[in-house]
Amino acid sequence: MKKLMIVYVLILSIVCLFIGRLAYLQLLTDRYTLNAFNTSIKQEIVYPNRGDILDRNGKLLVSNTFSYELDVIASRVIDKSGDPVNDFDKEKFSKMVGISTLKFDSIISKITSAKDYKKLSPYPFLKNISREDFARMQEQLYLYPAFSIIKRPERKYMVNTAGNILGYINEANPSYIKSDSTYYQPGDLVGIAGVEKSYEKDLRGVKGVKNLIVDRTMSVVGPYKNGDYDRPVKSGKTVNLTIDYRLQELAEQMLSNKRGAIVAIDPNNGEILALASAPTINPNDYLNSKLRNELIRDSISKPTFDRALQGAYPPGSTFKMMTALAGLQMGTMTEQTTYVCKHGFRYGRMHIGCHCGMYYVPQGLEHAIGKSCNNFFSEAYRDIVRKDPNDYSVGMNQWASIMNSFGLGKFMGTDLPVGSKGLIPNSDFYDKRFGEGVWNPYRIIFNGMGQGDINTTPLQMANFTAAIANKGFFYTPHIVHQIDGKPLTDSTYMVKKNTLVDPSHFDIVLRGMRNVFTMGTARSFDTSSFTQMGKTGTAQNSHGQDHSLFILIAPADKPKIAVAAIVENGSWGTTWAGPMSSLVAELYITDTIKRPALLERMKSGNLQGEYRRQWIDYLKRKGLYVEPQKEKIVTLKG
Repeated sequence: MKKLMIVYVLILSIVCLFIGRLAYLQLLTDRYTLNAFNTSIKQEIVYPNRGDILDRNGKLLVSNTFSYELDVIASRVIDKSGDPVNDFDKEKFSKMVGISTLKFDSIISKITSAKDYKKLSPYPFLKNISREDFARMQEQLYLYPAFSIIKRPERKYMVNTAGNILGYINEANPSYIKSDSTYYQPGDLVGIAGVEKSYEKDLRGVKGVKNLIVDRTMSVVGPYKNGDYDRPVKSGKTVNLTIDYRLQELAEQMLSNKRGAIVAIDPNNGEILALASAPTINPNDYLNSKLRNELIRDSISKPTFDRALQGAYPPGSTFKMMTALAGLQMGTMTEQTTYVCKHGFRYGRMHIGCHCGMYYVPQGLEHAIGKSCNNFFSEAYRDIVRKDPNDYSVGMNQWASIMNSFGLGKFMGTDLPVGSKGLIPNSDFYDKRFGEGVWNPYRIIFNGMGQGDINTTPLQMANFTAAIANKGFFYTPHIVHQIDGKPLTDSTYMVKKNTLVDPSHFDIVLRGMRNVFTMGTARSFDTSSFTQMGKTGTAQNSHGQDHSLFILIAPADKPKIAVAAIVENGSWGTTWAGPMSSLVAELYITDTIKRPALLERMKSGNLQGEYRRQWIDYLKRKGLYVEPQKEKIVTLKG
């Protein structure tokens, strides 16, 4: 009897435990209620407004509008065999939303056959629904509980330029969703390029969640638990760029009908003031899928290839200051060093021409920069490489390290989504090309003039110009000034980066850059409004006309802006890149343009004929060119 009582007590205890646990789950917690997707609780996602993007002066560049999207839970429309469920009238529904039944089947099939398809998740069914269609559908949608209309924020561009900076948003692909599946769902819009991509997490905001009680027909009865378990939506953060839109717009206007880039940096903090790439992009074209795809697929002019960040060009004579600084730091030359130009640099049968105008007499560094003497910097580079006559790798690698310290030949670590590290060769590079112990300074002499194997991006050119203006240091260039009114605190952009060149070596170089405007190649666009220092560059191009390059620092006494410009196939640096750089600096420093005739000449210049000729030459080399047929002119008598 005693044993039987123990069994009864044990059974009663187990029953009490089950009853207690069941009471707890039903009365004291909503864990299973909220997690279960059933016909009593409906969960709605509230999409946040994406953060606005403004320039440094508060000009609104990108904001938001809305689009309507029809979503579907496919498993509530068709069963496993593909037949309609719950007497769903496919034909009537298709007519209501304005599509054919074949189109309906195609959409549902695409959703259910997706690799990551989930039965109880909503998927986009129709996008970009007009307000009129939205109102019409809303009246009848209660008849189709598997469908719901979502209001999604959509980008609204307030400007017609700066497309390469702003970027665009598009639907997240499966791999993007997988990278952050706790946030993204099919149909979500994400940053694909530009600032939209690099600051996606700041701009996207936080989705809200509404838990609603619904009846058997999925009609909303009211909020679940008075909204206690809802999550409020939070709009994305407002992002202020470092860009001065006035400069950006001016730069893009001057680059019209040309290819190239203009970059302006504040040397005092590394903030990018302008980042123009041509062909330019109207960001509104991103909103039209057809126009966007045309931009992306254009393999000739390549508008989506950001030349300011990705274009790697030989810097030409703009690089000569770097050669001088390396020589001064390495001790292979001093401020008193002179070389004799014999109408250029000569070695055996090699001859590099020069137009400095000072021949067969000793020439110093200041004059050589002002007049852009090819011989001076060829000899200076030769002496750098042969610092140790018994081992050229010593001088070569020390020179390369100095170049790297200016941000050349490596990724700069900016807050921009794309970039190129360019090329600064070292001894290993030439050992692989020519063989160890085979190469010598004369085989690579063109490096001293910014040609040869050297490649830099326009951003890198602007950055080393800023470092020269600062006499030996720079801040990592960045595109964002503030987020939600708070300045950046990331040490990546706030801490000085010191170069390997001693500050004492910069004064003579800066004096030489001033000579460029007073007695050198840039005299034609000097101005009394502010003092300028700079350097022209004309980089040879095997596929057509030379590239036009220029770097500039202004004002000379207390630099506020460093500019680098390149116009592809623009010939001399003074033809296009120089005047453009000067005008950008003028607007920033004086708040106006005082040389309207010069500006008009820059804006009206057209190099499309040169680009077309190059394209035809390319097709001919590939054997793909077809001569256009001439139209026959028929003369009627009578």
